[in-house]
Amino acid sequence: MEPSLRPPQPEILWGENDTPFAPAFGDPYFSRLDGRLETRHVFLGGNFLPDRWAGLAEFTVAELGFGTGLNFFETLAAWRGAAWRGAAWRGAAWRGAGRLTLPTPRLTYISLERFPLQAEDLVRAISRWPDLMPHLDLLLQQWPPPQGWSDIVLGQKEAIGEVTLRLGIGDANELLPAASFEADAWFLDGFSPAKNPDMWGEALIRAVFSRTVSGGTFATFTAAGWVRRNLQAAGFQVQKMPGYGRKRECLHGYKPAAT
Repeated sequence: MEPSLRPPQPEILWGENDTPFAPAFGDPYFSRLDGRLETRHVFLGGNFLPDRWAGLAEFTVAELGFGTGLNFFETLAAWRGAAWRGAAWRGAAWRGAGRLTLPTPRLTYISLERFPLQAEDLVRAISRWPDLMPHLDLLLQQWPPPQGWSDIVLGQKEAIGEVTLRLGIGDANELLPAASFEADAWFLDGFSPAKNPDMWGEALIRAVFSRTVSGGTFATFTAAGWVRRNLQAAGFQVQKMPGYGRKRECLHGYKPAAT
């Protein structure tokens, strides 16, 4: 990769429970208690996943802040475990004398990240969860990503359907307004708003809202009042939910259906 196309690499420190910490933002990449349980509670639970996948042929998750990739890998694990409850969904159903071929479920995961981690840091962060490592190994075959947008196809159709990770490397405030997708669910995970306010500003939240399907949802670990007001001003219906670990509350909500 040409040096001019290489994104800046962040400094990482390792703290309590070997949790990756970003000194530039004074914040860990995930909970020191258990980042995986945090992801399940805040982002999957806050967006009512995996229940919403039942019967759907396609679903798009979008995220501000790829970080260690833990949210993506846990979403992929949940998709693999829940999307195939009906075996016929992957094969064919017989109706009368004819055979109906059912579509392959497709998960698209779109994530924006300004400072992608080095491969060795991704491995160190994710290796505590061995069942996630096969997906990380596939990702590392195409790592590091260049500046701008790139698509990484992961997994085998027979095992997890079609899964595409679309990475936007750069400033989300520049990349997202120019993007042309609509997400069914958003993970807003851009470090603490007090320490990284650029990821929570009014203009960026408006761009999130405009790239959300009618009835689509969001979830975030924060409950900061000014973030809640920015979400509401953009048009989201916002509710509080119990936080994870030491956090008392976090936020989730939805884009009202068009009338």
